Amino acid sequence: MNKNDKSKKSILRNDGFQTIIASLLCIAIGLLIGYVVLLFINPHGAGEAIVAILKNYFYYPNAAVTAKYLGSTLVKASTLLMCSLSVLFAYKVGLFNIGVAGQYVVGAGISLYCAVALKLPWYICFVAAVLMAALVGGLSGVLKAYFNVNEVISSIMLNWIGLYSVNVLLSSVKQPTAPYTIPIENVNKGGLLPHAGLHKFFSNNQFVTIGLILAVIMAVVVWILLEKTKFGYELKATGMNKHAAKYCGMKEKRNIIVTMLISGGLAGFGSAIFYLTGIEQWMVQLTTIPTMGFNGIAAAFLGGVNPIGAIFSSYFIQHITSGGTYVDKTMYCAQTSDLITAFIIYLCGFVLFFKIWFVKYLDKKEEQKLQKEQKGGEA
Repeated sequence: MNKNDKSKKSILRNDGFQTIIASLLCIAIGLLIGYVVLLFINPHGAGEAIVAILKNYFYYPNAAVTAKYLGSTLVKASTLLMCSLSVLFAYKVGLFNIGVAGQYVVGAGISLYCAVALKLPWYICFVAAVLMAALVGGLSGVLKAYFNVNEVISSIMLNWIGLYSVNVLLSSVKQPTAPYTIPIENVNKGGLLPHAGLHKFFSNNQFVTIGLILAVIMAVVVWILLEKTKFGYELKATGMNKHAAKYCGMKEKRNIIVTMLISGGLAGFGSAIFYLTGIEQWMVQLTTIPTMGFNGIAAAFLGGVNPIGAIFSSYFIQHITSGGTYVDKTMYCAQTSDLITAFIIYLCGFVLFFKIWFVKYLDKKEEQKLQKEQKGGEA
């Protein structure tokens, strides 16, 4: 085998390269399915609709307006990144925290209540949101560690408990004539996250805050924690085999609980950096769980369950989600854009499956090549 063949083989076997190829494949298939659906609905505007989804804020010809909407997309993407980190942190330790959405909701409720009702400064609201969401995640961890209750079941139940509890909590700070909470800037400007000058790069978009930087920093911290520390190794070892971890002297119950605490805290982190910008108010009559937490699952797998990859996958998913609002509503109903983005997001969950298939394909090709060489040698 020559040097070029070895180099090619090493690239194809590289986990990062496989993740990129699998992610691009999922995106392409999702867009293709979306395009076919648009053709069935109205073939005349299908191409323009797909282009609009991909363009997002580039839809505007004005540079200042483009920069402003780029800022809003980044704010939402940073929140999605935190939900993605929450999912992948638990997944790396062998747990599937499908309760990220509920923990996100709890973080949103606590941060808004502290800011609007209690009029506390932003950093206290922020910490309160993270801690309360962590406790909700930790509850699923306790049930898993001591009673062997599947974390998927317990966290799903807590999603709805969290949603309706937050609705009750925030009903005391609801606007008199609308079903939304009172805007933070109207009663407590100190409850908003500081801009630190970042908004100037996005046409003075007031929703762009230090939350963008904090989210990226947290992604790096999670990567270091999982890949470069003894603590992260113990957590992953517990996830692989808790009985073996216990035999090696690791506290497997503690590790499970700590994992869910951190995972929940990351979700609360995400809701805090979103709602404490003032970009949205909470609808007190909400009967469906916000999709941000569930989209975090897709972002985690599209990024190859890697904290650094999640930065890019979270941005992409939020980009197409926001871009869906620019689809021509005279040709397609408002839900059509959601359907297209849902196809793409759904396919994102198959990144790991495509990687497994690709590895099997490489193994098969190498085996066939080896057999061919052996037959040639015998001849």
